[in-house]
Amino acid sequence: MACTSESETPSVSNLEEKRSRLCDEFAAVAGTDSAVAQCYLAENDWEMERALNSFFEADMERVFDVEDLPEKATTPKAKRQKVEETAPGDCIDLTADSPAATRKPSEDDDGKLSMITWNVDGLDTDNIVERARGLCSYLVLYTPDVVFLQELIPPYVQYLKKRAVSYLMIEGGEEAYFSGMLLKKSRITFVESEIVAFPTTQMMRNLLVAQVIFKGQKLCLMTSHFESCKAHAAERMKQLRVVMQRMKEAPDDVTVVFGGDTNLRDTEVAKVGLPATVCDVWERLGKQEHCRYTWDTKANSNKTVPFVSRCRFDRIYHRPAIKDGVLHLAPDHMALVGLEKLDCGRYTSDHWGIYCTFSVE
Repeated sequence: MACTSESETPSVSNLEEKRSRLCDEFAAVAGTDSAVAQCYLAENDWEMERALNSFFEADMERVFDVEDLPEKATTPKAKRQKVEETAPGDCIDLTADSPAATRKPSEDDDGKLSMITWNVDGLDTDNIVERARGLCSYLVLYTPDVVFLQELIPPYVQYLKKRAVSYLMIEGGEEAYFSGMLLKKSRITFVESEIVAFPTTQMMRNLLVAQVIFKGQKLCLMTSHFESCKAHAAERMKQLRVVMQRMKEAPDDVTVVFGGDTNLRDTEVAKVGLPATVCDVWERLGKQEHCRYTWDTKANSNKTVPFVSRCRFDRIYHRPAIKDGVLHLAPDHMALVGLEKLDCGRYTSDHWGIYCTFSVE
């Protein structure tokens, strides 16, 4: 995104062009129109981050039934924290309201690590409760061990905490919008988490990292929502470099999995390059066409846009443990989820989610 303040004194035409660009970028991130964007930017001296914070804080909790939400947790704002599981109390677990949730996995499935990564578009408040419940229905159907989520807002998180109590929620932020993880309590042992800042982001983006144990195997799980909009390729590539460096430097007895909404274009990935030990899971599994496009305005009608855009924004990267004597997990399956319309006539998100499994080589 453009600089957050006008440190120089541009000409009138340059100033108009810059502010017009800021409005377009604000509208793209916040899912609003340019008139609303102009209002918030003008009120915040055309500083993007201040304007976005103001927008997201404005009556955010109105989109959910506030009386149905637990009180906001008072977790310390430590960069690195250990999380204790809390008792579900009177929570209603929507991940256990279907026969599918009680089925015993086969012996083959039991040894596999399963995950979903999904930008759930919490910034779109239309039908958001129905769409959040739709997410829970996919948790029932797929019973993933790990769920990476992007574009969460605080009320959405509270909804999931109350209705998906078989999962531990790890949050990558507390205000505006952020990424998060859900970890299946019966399958994943949580150790600790860390929020890694992206120093030059203008869209409040960061990297959420969790250290966990699965079947005795150490895993490093990462999720992020990289900088949006075509104009911000340079910042996106910086963020990709941070992720790749973390994956490359992880201990050799740890399996590393990253999943998230990267907003990457293939040309940008090519410029950065992936370490020899890291693979793009979609490419490793044969570049299957049916799960190429995760942002597809041709098939997904949640966003009304005057053009067709089909992009592979959501990606999964994998670096296996390389130490002798350690189990080596390898990707073996990938599919898109969220392709069915909900009863409200909309999809769970404007992005398709990715379901992926890993097995022992």
